[in-house]
Amino acid sequence: MSEETSWLHFTEMQTPNTAVLHKVKRVVYRGRTRFQQVDLVETYDFGLCLILDGKLQSSVMDEWIYHEALVHPAMLTHPHPKRVVIIGGGEGATAREVLKHDAVEEVVMVDLDEEVVNLARRKLRVMHRGAFDNPKLKLLHQDGRKYLEEEEDTFDVAIIDITDPLSGGPSYLLYTKEFYDILAGKLSEDGVMVTQATSTCYSRECFTSIAKTIAATFPIARPYRAWIPSFSSEWGFVLGSKHHDPVKLSARTIAQRLRSRGVRNLKFYTPRLHRYLFSLPKFLEKALRTEGRVIRDGEPVFMPA
Repeated sequence: MSEETSWLHFTEMQTPNTAVLHKVKRVVYRGRTRFQQVDLVETYDFGLCLILDGKLQSSVMDEWIYHEALVHPAMLTHPHPKRVVIIGGGEGATAREVLKHDAVEEVVMVDLDEEVVNLARRKLRVMHRGAFDNPKLKLLHQDGRKYLEEEEDTFDVAIIDITDPLSGGPSYLLYTKEFYDILAGKLSEDGVMVTQATSTCYSRECFTSIAKTIAATFPIARPYRAWIPSFSSEWGFVLGSKHHDPVKLSARTIAQRLRSRGVRNLKFYTPRLHRYLFSLPKFLEKALRTEGRVIRDGEPVFMPA
């Protein structure tokens, strides 16, 4: 965060050579937790924004695009999701979207950084909308990988909503083959998982490598993307499934599942949009075939900046 004579600005580096500059109206909070730098600022174009380690995580203007794109394709790929685990998701917006599905009986949210979650509880109700107070939500503050290693019960859906794989950051070991193998072992027989997979533009090596790594663990691996204005990029996601293929879902089936589960108040995701999200342009299909590598604990992948 920099201050000049008349205004504040936040500069987010996309690569060592490219940055996005946001003019800041006011700083709501600045601090450092045990794990990361935390900034909560109000920008002119995107409203209230949560920034972790210099990376914009969510803005009031468009967080619903990211969170609906992350959550609903996986939730609707599973025919009867009752037990869901969220790794990360500090703002509470991922839990908010999961809890829109009436069929869900329990959501376990495991976020390492209690200070970020407490800040979100106080300052980001516009994002979590009371999800932290839902009796179906069980909130834990511990390492997500260790939690999955020790958890005895299985989950129907796992949603990995963590920070980008930054060198020295808290999340890079949650993108590896070893982690996905642990996760697959904690999913039910027809379990589904999804992870945010970084920018398809500025960090394509990360995106293609995450896709290849999930494909090395799950029988079905489907990369997809959505444009997130506040990220100044098309953003990647990867869905892994043991049995059900999201691209084979018809718009009619998705609409029926949304109705039967009582999912309402969506602003981005629709039954017709679902298949489009998984329809990739030719250059990206080629990149997924020819670029990237399987990520391992001893050979992690990092964002370029």
